[in-house]
Amino acid sequence: MPFLGQDWRSPGQNWVKTADGWTRFLDEKSGGYVADISSFCKKDDHNKENLFNSLNYDVAAKKRKKDLLNNKTKIQYFHQEKWIYVHKGSTKERHGYCTLGEAFNRLDFSSAILDSRRFNYVVRLLELIAKSQLTSLSGIAQKNYMNILEKVVQKVLEDQQNIRLIRELLQTLYTSLCTLVQRVGKSVLVGNINMWVHRMESILHWQQQLNNIQITRPAFKGTTLTDLPLCLQLNIMQRLSDGRDLVSLGQVAPNLQVLSEDRLLWKKLCQYHFTDRQIRKRLILSDKGQLDWKKMYFKLIRCYPRKEQYGDTLQLCRHCHILSWKGTDHPCTANNPETCSTSLSPQDFINLFRF
Repeated sequence: MPFLGQDWRSPGQNWVKTADGWTRFLDEKSGGYVADISSFCKKDDHNKENLFNSLNYDVAAKKRKKDLLNNKTKIQYFHQEKWIYVHKGSTKERHGYCTLGEAFNRLDFSSAILDSRRFNYVVRLLELIAKSQLTSLSGIAQKNYMNILEKVVQKVLEDQQNIRLIRELLQTLYTSLCTLVQRVGKSVLVGNINMWVHRMESILHWQQQLNNIQITRPAFKGTTLTDLPLCLQLNIMQRLSDGRDLVSLGQVAPNLQVLSEDRLLWKKLCQYHFTDRQIRKRLILSDKGQLDWKKMYFKLIRCYPRKEQYGDTLQLCRHCHILSWKGTDHPCTANNPETCSTSLSPQDFINLFRF
């Protein structure tokens, strides 16, 4: 009996692994064992091609089986929990920590993107994770991230809304992945490097789909924005919180172009997003000697973060440390749970899991 680690197969012989173990390769014509593996590979190119095709077929079959398994297991990472308990240390009752990846997996983000009040919140959270937190996610959380991102893209392709927002998200994610794969190295990403290359190809495909969107004018003959009085048009424009939306709206019609250049409109937009001190540091005068609020706005957004506004947010109960969507009931023991809840911005949500 050979000792552990010793190769008991004799040199010069060809062995094949079977269900019963290793056996010597038998030549079917001579009835003897093959001494040289080259005798099995016929010299004519047709047989060699068949051999390689057979090998490629086996590899392709295994890959299809694996892809099918992945597709079947994709949906299991979408959990439907309305709230989770956030614990940062071990106690007698609880052991371990709640990580960003665990919270991302357990909270119901896949349904949140279907809610117009929560859509921008989830997209902003995906963008922040793509910028700096992607490597802190577990393998399951990273897969869940890509699955949710795919659902976001499909939603935008169907309803043709928030196209620019998702373009920026995909570009941010692609840039981060290029840095992680090329500069930092593949060791910081969970999974095979080829899997991440495939995901990057998917991102490029989604970007191409978004670029090919052709927005058709609806066949609606009722009252449009340009039919309203100028004061109402200006009032609607004042409710837009992104200067790029004002510029895009001004390109629709000549009269909207005139309204989109209103100085008071851009002044209110600057004062909404930035403090007086920030504005004083970035003063720009026009040719007429007046403050050019439009140019100041685009200069300010390059220097300071804009004010974030969301229809619905995640909230943390300070009494029981439960994280949930706003308006969701949770088992709180406080006398007045509403006073214990604190709204969290996407950045606050990420900071919550920094230990």
